[in-house]
Amino acid sequence: MQNTLSRLLIALAVAAPGAGMAKEPASASRQANEAATARHYAALIAGAEPKLAELTMFFTQMPKGGDLHHHYSGAIYVEQYLDFLDRQGLCVNKASYRVETDKNLIATERAKPARERNCLSSAEIYTDDFTWRELLQRWSNKDFDNHGALQAPPDRLFFQTFGYFGPVSNANFKEGLQELKKRAIAENVSYIETMFKMSPFVANADFDARAWQLANDDAGLDIELRKAMEGLERDAAFARSIADFVAKIDEAAEGIDDERFTMRYQTYVLRLLNPSQVFSSMVAAFKMAAAGGRVVGVNIVGQESTHVSMRDYTLHMKMFGFLKKAYPQVKVAMHAGELAMGDVPPEGLKFHIDQALTVARADRIGHGIDLAHETNAAAILRKMRADDIPVEINLTSNAFISGIKGENHPVTLYRKYGVPYVISTDDAGVTRHTLSQEYVLFASRYKPDYAEMKKASYNSIRYAFLPAADKARLVRQLDARFASFEAATAGLAKTVVPVRRLAR
Repeated sequence: MQNTLSRLLIALAVAAPGAGMAKEPASASRQANEAATARHYAALIAGAEPKLAELTMFFTQMPKGGDLHHHYSGAIYVEQYLDFLDRQGLCVNKASYRVETDKNLIATERAKPARERNCLSSAEIYTDDFTWRELLQRWSNKDFDNHGALQAPPDRLFFQTFGYFGPVSNANFKEGLQELKKRAIAENVSYIETMFKMSPFVANADFDARAWQLANDDAGLDIELRKAMEGLERDAAFARSIADFVAKIDEAAEGIDDERFTMRYQTYVLRLLNPSQVFSSMVAAFKMAAAGGRVVGVNIVGQESTHVSMRDYTLHMKMFGFLKKAYPQVKVAMHAGELAMGDVPPEGLKFHIDQALTVARADRIGHGIDLAHETNAAAILRKMRADDIPVEINLTSNAFISGIKGENHPVTLYRKYGVPYVISTDDAGVTRHTLSQEYVLFASRYKPDYAEMKKASYNSIRYAFLPAADKARLVRQLDARFASFEAATAGLAKTVVPVRRLAR
């Protein structure tokens, strides 16, 4: 259902002068509404100070297609996780702000008088404003910019949040997905492609040693990877873990898709683990995506600047490339180049996007913010444009974690050289924003015209990892939604009251 403001805008459009006259041909009327919407939007971004309140209203109502760079666990707000806390019968340690899962400890704590209790329910957390705000500062970036507390560096704070809410993130999947769906519909988002959970893996110390030894021997590494994959194919327990993982997704996703909204799932590997764990997790992910169903792509996650991530980056890209050859139909989105000057030594900024494209054969690039530092930057831009490989732009995340924003953000380069892009949220629950706000930031900072913003919305369907029939269905829905939005906006623009000087 459309929200109250949507209904008001449509009512204004219907009540606009001339609404009762004979109707124009539909195509001409739509073109006129689109032109009026474009003029209205242009007025909002004009001048040195874009009209942020009006832009927020505009983009909250504008259909935004999909969100393609979206982490399930990082998208859920702290308040929802506290609801899950009670459902699971858990509590939060008042000293560490971490979730306690020891049932005996929890029972002991609940037997104490309330004033002596150190493990709190959600109601007890909300009752104590100091505890609530302290928890918010650990489970999200709330109050970071206004310096409400002594703080860890922003990248550390961001990545540490997952350790706090992890015990409640790893359950309640069905309820979590329904919450994300409800929020998406409320802000006119019709598709989410979420990175759901890490695919299963097994550890093998012998493989780890050989993989590191063969990291610079491509032929030898291919032989080793082939042997490892054949071994995994024969592992019945590994096959069961994959089947159980798919069943978990299917159970959680039941009832999510309907005429208003669609969700699909990427599974991912964690780049912070040993090679055997990373590769077996990749194999599981590729097998799930190749089987069809709700898993539509594969990704790799984990802070890119850590020692293990940097040491094994090229090895991981070669593993992806090996599996891309074995499963050429599987789509890969790659966190690549989420690095800024100073995160690593300068030579560490030179090759991540390049290898994600040329070695791992990524179909989409997530973040890509070290572009300007890469040795082959010009070739990267040419390849992404020629091969129609989009970059996933996450403005809030990049500004908070890495300090990359404004004219320092390489979206200026991607746009200048014709690389396709999509606008996405990354971890909206941690950074406490919405996809609508990402559009506001993009429009107010870079001042693209309305046609470009509308194209960005359609791009989020065009570059989704979906079958053609599903894309066509979502594009038809988006066409209808834009027709309604532009008619409402054109009507609203006619009701603007000129600002007059107050009589003295």
